[in-house]
Amino acid sequence: MLSHSYTYLALGDSYTIGEGVPVAENFPYQTIQLLRKSGHDFHAAEIVAKTGWTTDELQKGIDTTLLKKQYDMVTLLIGVNNQYRGRSVQDYAGEFESLLKQAINYAGDNPAHVFVLSIPDWGVTPFAEGRDRQLIADEIDQYNAANKTVAEKYLVHYIDITPGTREALHNRTLLAADNLHPSGKEYSFWARLLAAGIEAELHP
Repeated sequence: MLSHSYTYLALGDSYTIGEGVPVAENFPYQTIQLLRKSGHDFHAAEIVAKTGWTTDELQKGIDTTLLKKQYDMVTLLIGVNNQYRGRSVQDYAGEFESLLKQAINYAGDNPAHVFVLSIPDWGVTPFAEGRDRQLIADEIDQYNAANKTVAEKYLVHYIDITPGTREALHNRTLLAADNLHPSGKEYSFWARLLAAGIEAELHP
């Protein structure tokens, strides 16, 4: 009997492509490697993400990318650039909901195969030097409260990676050389959580 070969679509921004680290260290790549090591046949992740993208820019990216009609697993991590540009949480919530509905559609209308990752807190990084770090943290929390509410409404998985990213304040090994984006080491934590969640869905 032929084993099933799984597909994975990752939607997002710089945190999904792994800005500042080699491709092999981004979290979708590391997730696939972990799943393969566990004996699952996964294609390379298909990624629709660019550094700097906001929710509406990700939407345009999806609209202009030729994608398969369906994927076995889909992740969505978006919103930091909305916060960075000072956009309202209300606008974000609406655009995020639209993106999540599409993600579920790409997952064959199976919300259990969709994983939302929370937005990291870039306010702890050296890049945020001279800015109001507490304000950034508070706004990131508001954005994450919004995306979590939407995720719960649609019964998808929610992986809260934000507390771990705040450890970069005292542990610079969790940051890439640009002093803003996560390092491969930080992404490995996300990958382990995501791979475990995917494996649980493959072996219900």
